[in-house]
Amino acid sequence: MSAKQTAHDHIIPVKLYLGVGATLIALTGVTVAISFVPLGPFNLVVALSIATFKAILVVLIFMHLLYDNKFYMLIFVSALLFLGFFIVLTMFDTMKRDYIYEQTAGPIRTQAAMYDSLLTAPVDSAAVAADSTGAPAQEHK
Repeated sequence: MSAKQTAHDHIIPVKLYLGVGATLIALTGVTVAISFVPLGPFNLVVALSIATFKAILVVLIFMHLLYDNKFYMLIFVSALLFLGFFIVLTMFDTMKRDYIYEQTAGPIRTQAAMYDSLLTAPVDSAAVAADSTGAPAQEHK
């Protein structure tokens, strides 16, 4: 840099760093807590919204974009918001594919233990073997 071009230094107090770090930890806790609330497909929307907000906080404070040229901040934050928005739209699309394609509406392996009600029903090993070989398996009831 020449004598006329000096770097504009800014000093961020440690209190702000600790506050943003605590906010990020709290938002992580909120994300985990909201995952136990049955919101249907909107669990994804809430989780991605919180993740997008956390990414914006990291970029603005820890990467010092807040103190750089405001145009850069506008471009980067709008890109993060659009990325989060389009991921949510894509996930909504993938969750509704069974409305169009009936063969993808059911589980891949009908005899998998995770589909048993509270894992209390015994798994038929012959049906599991037939299901994994591609032969038609009987529906587990």
